[in-house]
Amino acid sequence: MTQFVSLGAAVAVALVLLVLFTFSRMVRYVGNNRVAIVEKLWSRNGSIAGGLIALNREAGFQPEVLRGGYHFFFPFQFRIHAQPLVTIPQGQIGYVFARDGLPLGPTQTLASNVRSADFLDVRRFLQDGGQKGPQRTILREGTYAVNLAQFVILTAERIYGLMLESADEGLFAEMKSVIDQRGGFAAVVLKDADDMIGVVTVHDGPALTADQIIAPQVGTDQDDSATFHNSFQDPEKFIAAGGRRGRQLQVLVEGSYFINRLFATVEKVAKTVIEVGHVGVVISYTGETGADTSGQDYRHGELVARGSRGVWSEPLLPGKYAFNTYAGKLVTVPTTNFILKWEQDTTGQHKFDENLSEVSLITRDAFEPTLPLAVVVHIDYRKAPLVIQRFGDIKKLVEQTLDPMVSAYFKNVAQKKTLIQLLQERSDIQEQAGEEMRAKFSAYNLEMQEVLIGTPRAGGSGGDQIEQVLNQLRQRQVAEERVATFEKQKVAAEGEKSLREAEARAHQQTSITESELSITVQENQGKAAAKRATQEAEQTRTVARAEGDRIRIIGEGEAAKTVALASAEAERISKVGIATAETIEKQVAASGGAQYQLTRQIVERIAEALERSGVDIVPRVQISTGGEQGQGGTLVDALMGLVLSEKGLTALTGPAANDAATPRSIAAE
Repeated sequence: MTQFVSLGAAVAVALVLLVLFTFSRMVRYVGNNRVAIVEKLWSRNGSIAGGLIALNREAGFQPEVLRGGYHFFFPFQFRIHAQPLVTIPQGQIGYVFARDGLPLGPTQTLASNVRSADFLDVRRFLQDGGQKGPQRTILREGTYAVNLAQFVILTAERIYGLMLESADEGLFAEMKSVIDQRGGFAAVVLKDADDMIGVVTVHDGPALTADQIIAPQVGTDQDDSATFHNSFQDPEKFIAAGGRRGRQLQVLVEGSYFINRLFATVEKVAKTVIEVGHVGVVISYTGETGADTSGQDYRHGELVARGSRGVWSEPLLPGKYAFNTYAGKLVTVPTTNFILKWEQDTTGQHKFDENLSEVSLITRDAFEPTLPLAVVVHIDYRKAPLVIQRFGDIKKLVEQTLDPMVSAYFKNVAQKKTLIQLLQERSDIQEQAGEEMRAKFSAYNLEMQEVLIGTPRAGGSGGDQIEQVLNQLRQRQVAEERVATFEKQKVAAEGEKSLREAEARAHQQTSITESELSITVQENQGKAAAKRATQEAEQTRTVARAEGDRIRIIGEGEAAKTVALASAEAERISKVGIATAETIEKQVAASGGAQYQLTRQIVERIAEALERSGVDIVPRVQISTGGEQGQGGTLVDALMGLVLSEKGLTALTGPAANDAATPRSIAAE
């Protein structure tokens, strides 16, 4: 019995000790995937004077956390709160809310992390002057062992934190909902295919001045590491660069940006596209006041350089621009020809003429037609800023200036014309209007290319009257056509008469043709005979003249030839005679006298004659002649005797020779 009592007492003591051990929290195990937050229940240093975290070992939440393993504590002095590690998935953002620290300044929305941004070391965070409330610094992907009594971490999946009061969970859930609405747990992603830009609105920092509606661009110099905020991803550097809260001039282009949405929200807007055939005139709402570049003669406003406040003097050319539509207005101006139609049922693609209708006219003869027309207009791209500065936009230009001007011009023209003149002289009116209206358009920095006038239409109650005038014109035209038809019929009748005569002549055409051909043949034959006779006579005359000329020329040639030959022959004979005479004279001298020379010549000639004739020197028949004293002789002897005699010498040589021989004879005697 005593043993049972002793055993029961031992068990009871063991149970008491077990209960005391359990409730004393002397030993605690912390898993490796969790952290333990230590709450000190009592301390010899007393309780903390202010705040939540006990930095001097006071009673309260301790700044350090416990990691995996067994931990031993003094009995009944500590309470351990096991919490999961904070995990932020890839591509997401975690927001930090600090429960303890310095209070926010009166102009702050988020706690500054300039001096302290280490959320894993609570003691350092608080000692370095960390502020309570939502933090400007965010947590990126990864796992963090955070003291969840000091910091509450909000992620897309859950809220990490030690809820100290029942209202805490609702408070942080509301904060998480605000971030969700802003898409704050994911990065800002701008894709190329979307053609979007991000317009940033900053919710922290100094406020804008009264004369500013857009915060100027700051902290964009990448070489300045102290102020380059890398497109609002570093709030502290943005504020250090002088950034102000409000909508920003700087925009986000394609890329991914991890931005604290409690610090800045991003609105995606489409890029500004200026199509080919247009330019964009910028009306800037921000920037410094620039110098006027419009010139002295322009009195409708000022033009400024790019980046200044006002209408920029240089338009944006066709292309795609990351233009902040909150920082300025872009007015698209067509630079190709566009048509304005004063016609109620017709509207151009540009919609500039959607409020235009036909021009109501009153003619000189009191008709009230309406006139549809169109005007082709061109705007020089370099003058587009002047047009926008003067009129605001193209539609206002059309409705407030061009419409009244064009309508008044054609009303004035119609008052000087009758309806019929208006219909018949449309081409002349159109040409004159084009010349006169060009100067009017140029005064508004516009180029008027062409005026196109339509056919006047009946307007109001005058439709029947105009139709009557048109019927009269039609009847008049019909009458004129009838007159022309009668004239044509008259010509046709005369032609028919000529045709009948031609047909009658055609029946007798064979006889007429034969007789006419016979007459023609005879006439042609007579003409041919006359022509042939004339040609023969002319030929005979020509031949006779040619023959006479030939004979005359031949005679003249023969005469000249004879004269020339005679002259040459005479010259020859003269020279031969002179030479012969000289020769004879020398021969005579050599022969001893003329008589001897003569005798020698006679003998030579007789010898030559006998040689040519072939006469025998010794005759076959000898004839003798009787001489004196009974002496006979031959013919040769007689001839020789004659020659040698004085009488023979005289006969051969002539008187000259005889005269020449006489002295010699006398001398010889």
